[in-house]
Amino acid sequence: MMRRPDPTVWGEAAGPFTADEVAAYDAKGFHIEDGLLTPAQIQSCWTEFSRLAVDPHVDASGAVVRERGSDAVRSIFAVHRHSPVIDALARTPRILDRARQILGSEVYIHQSRINAMPGMVGTGFGWHSDFETWHAEDGLPTPRTVSLSIALTDNFAFNGGLMLMPGAHRVFVPCVGETPAGNFRESLQEQKVGVPSYDTVTDLGLEFGIEQFTGPAGHALFFDSNSMHASSNNITPYSRANVFLVFNSVKNAPDAPFGAATPRPAHIADRDTTPLTPVDDTEFV
Repeated sequence: MMRRPDPTVWGEAAGPFTADEVAAYDAKGFHIEDGLLTPAQIQSCWTEFSRLAVDPHVDASGAVVRERGSDAVRSIFAVHRHSPVIDALARTPRILDRARQILGSEVYIHQSRINAMPGMVGTGFGWHSDFETWHAEDGLPTPRTVSLSIALTDNFAFNGGLMLMPGAHRVFVPCVGETPAGNFRESLQEQKVGVPSYDTVTDLGLEFGIEQFTGPAGHALFFDSNSMHASSNNITPYSRANVFLVFNSVKNAPDAPFGAATPRPAHIADRDTTPLTPVDDTEFV
């Protein structure tokens, strides 16, 4: 493990976050924003998820990932490409301006998805840092990236709510091992390559502790790309679904992968670095 040489907050740009919120994000690597979406906006996103989950063209594109041994949808990728509603969501000033404020530049979407944690059968995501994969397999030079997870359903402590280690984003954990060809097909169901060892997770957990993102639908979590995070299986009858939007700085454009032979496909790691332009809030309903 090594201390991260890069900042968490890039510059001192003005924006919707208060100075105290920026300082807390810098220290912990994440920030929870209560009530980011209204009930009507949540319903619009849920309707899109339901539509995309049964769209044969989206399925044929490879964007739909299902649970092992089940037809239950685990994730749908590139949702900003398949849904004008999600695209507008990413461009609303209360979201886009927060990403610009943290990253200190114009931004584009590196990845978008809806993660579903279906009741009784939803499997979790083991401890990992997204940046390790985005660096090794997508070619992002630095962790100048912020992720946003918006709850479309209530996120409880018992239905797979995201766990994070506050402060661990300042430690980079290089993961040993060669990246197999086509690793993304396996890792999207169960990631085994590019994840820290049990001993490393234990050391980090003892040093930094664990907090959890919970709350009603509409609450949102902004978190750094090097945050150590995970979620457990959902064995409850309460399904969980969250929209994920990953904003990358246009000054951190992807290069050749640093630890893989070829980059992952565009529906998983978008290489179009055109800056996002804002839309009026009324365009997202």
